[in-house]
Amino acid sequence: MERLWDIFIASILSQNIALIFILGMCSLIAVSSSIKNAFNMGLAVILVVTVTAMINWPIYQLLLLTNTMNLALLVFIITIAATVQLLEMVIEKYLPKVYNSFGIFLPLITVNCVVLAISLFFMNRDYTFLETTVFAFGSGLGWMLAIVLLAGITIKMKTISNIPRGLKGKAISFIILGILALAFFAFTGIGAI
Repeated sequence: MERLWDIFIASILSQNIALIFILGMCSLIAVSSSIKNAFNMGLAVILVVTVTAMINWPIYQLLLLTNTMNLALLVFIITIAATVQLLEMVIEKYLPKVYNSFGIFLPLITVNCVVLAISLFFMNRDYTFLETTVFAFGSGLGWMLAIVLLAGITIKMKTISNIPRGLKGKAISFIILGILALAFFAFTGIGAI
């Protein structure tokens, strides 16, 4: 149980998929225009990452363990695409406002490197199914934490400071992400993966 807790905490803080591994930046920056959008996208990423890792782990263990890495990548990508497509259809049907707020970025979760990275990480780290699930969920939470922090800081900076013209928009987001990444390095050593 302690190992699961360590994996969970590390995947959120000391091994944050967005701020330490610098993965998933395109959607992280593009959807961080409001805290609500950031939170909703974070929930979608948590769901996709966790579900696809839970599907990909047994596929890898039962079918692909002795085969080539190329086949595993292909199968993982197909699983990710199918999961995102299903999620997109459900959100469009039951949460049309959320669906419209995402725009093109919801289907782009399919090509978000975070989702594939989680499956590659569990392969390389020889996680059990439960460890994979905890790691995927924690990594999704860590990504959501990063996007919500970015959205909140960006919105706050727009209201309280006069940002130079050359730093407005995406440029200030990159600076904020760099500072957040430095801050998250302070968590190094917390949890073990």
